[in-house]
Amino acid sequence: MIYLDYAAHTPADETVLQTFCDTTRDYTANPSSPHPLGLTAKERLDAATREIAALVDAKETEIIYTSGASESNNLAIKGAAHQYRMRGKHILSTWLEHSSVTGALAALTQEGYEIEYLNLTPEGQVDLADLRAKLRKDTVLVSVCMVDSEVGLRQPVAEIKEILMDYPHCVFHVDAAQAAGKLPVSLKDADLITFAPHKFYGLIGSGVLLRRESVLLTPLIDGGISTTPFRSGTPALPHIAATATALSLALRERETRITYVESLNRRLRQALAADPDIRINSTTCAVPYILNISLPGVRAEKMQQALAEQDICLSTKSACCAPGTVSRPVFALTKDKKAALSTLRISLSHLTTAEEIEAFLAAFGKCKRTLYQ
Repeated sequence: MIYLDYAAHTPADETVLQTFCDTTRDYTANPSSPHPLGLTAKERLDAATREIAALVDAKETEIIYTSGASESNNLAIKGAAHQYRMRGKHILSTWLEHSSVTGALAALTQEGYEIEYLNLTPEGQVDLADLRAKLRKDTVLVSVCMVDSEVGLRQPVAEIKEILMDYPHCVFHVDAAQAAGKLPVSLKDADLITFAPHKFYGLIGSGVLLRRESVLLTPLIDGGISTTPFRSGTPALPHIAATATALSLALRERETRITYVESLNRRLRQALAADPDIRINSTTCAVPYILNISLPGVRAEKMQQALAEQDICLSTKSACCAPGTVSRPVFALTKDKKAALSTLRISLSHLTTAEEIEAFLAAFGKCKRTLYQ
């Protein structure tokens, strides 16, 4: 079985699993409890938080632990919009966003918020001139992913942040779920940053929201003492400790991993670009971990199923998207509905072997010939 769906989920590293098991076994008390065992657990929690904070250029008080990136995105977007609603109800975003972002924005429209979507350059990055033109005095939030989950397009978040310096009442949220552990992520570049460790060989069921100290949020979950007033609930100490381990490992190996994955990506691009029936949607601005292609005339799900029968596992779009629908990021980039209905997302890892790439190309060619008959 060949796995090429690392953008959806990565397998937990053995060291991360060991951290989780050790912490679960060694710290039995609630870190919020005032007795000796609770205080010992609190010390371990604080140590993990200090480690994470150092890795993302944040203060310990700027870290909010959640159940995953979807909750983090909802807390960031709804929390900021509700907190600052007296300033305005205008929000800017892009069609590249994950469904946990677009879904949260759609919910806000039911409350009277106005959502506008930014234009993209031909390479798939936010058009900064369009951003300047659409910003208003009542714009309270800009939400842009650092790397989108379907095409892998990297956005100029530092440049966007620079533009927003002229709008001190506008909060900048960045979904970094596909970037954390692979690219530098720093709270210096945004007001709110979302990520989840299961995207970089950590555990599923946990997430992080970085919140600049000056930014307030209206909580989604109320009641109970926790690590922050913005998100209640018993701190999941084993998950938090495992997140620190996963992030530390990923950043330590980042350069080696990206260099290797770039070589796999080049091989795929070389082989696929030689086929005139294939459109490569991932531009030069895309990260090497994701390669998105279209086969106009072939429904994406049929190719996915054909590849699955050859023991190849990959996605057509983000795993959170409904099957049989247009890929919003590909349509936003190409304005081609046929291309957006026939997308495949090949997502790579340092665990992917060169042999697996060759096996995929062989299986892909076989499936394509069958479906084009």
